[in-house]
Amino acid sequence: MIRAVLRMGDARLLRRAVPVQAFGTPELAALIQDMRDTMAYLNGAGLAAPQIGVDLRVVIFGGGPSPRYPDASAVPDTVLINPELTPQSEEEEGGWEGCLSVPGLRGWVPRWTSLRYTGFDEHGQLIDRLATGFHARVVQHECDHLDGVLYPMRVRDFSRFGYTDVLFPDGAVAADD
Repeated sequence: MIRAVLRMGDARLLRRAVPVQAFGTPELAALIQDMRDTMAYLNGAGLAAPQIGVDLRVVIFGGGPSPRYPDASAVPDTVLINPELTPQSEEEEGGWEGCLSVPGLRGWVPRWTSLRYTGFDEHGQLIDRLATGFHARVVQHECDHLDGVLYPMRVRDFSRFGYTDVLFPDGAVAADD
């Protein structure tokens, strides 16, 4: 089922989500299916459970280039529950980000270039991966939602934050965030 995505300003997006306690349940499977349906419908690169009003530490991400990120490299289709992120260096790289909870806007956001993430899939199986590039950016963006952080909170230079159609009038980046 496609769920409504909460938008910036909704206080529920600012809360710290709680860990999942039970894996492999029908309720968790239904949540993940709703997240997949919603992300696909909106051409998202990822989605966090808090974005649809569910206060659990669950994110999904993955797929190839999309209309919203046409030049992005492929990211493995992943369900990540109770994640932990560990940077592999202090090196950061800036990049344009948008968010389904911040529609119509883009911002230049610094992110770690390389990280390790661990957590569990929907069946409680351990996930332990290294990520770089767009993959690392997506993981950090989605996991931020679990701690009540939206990407505009990470923008350091507000001359590089604004409406997508104004920043990219040639349509180089899709405006339908």
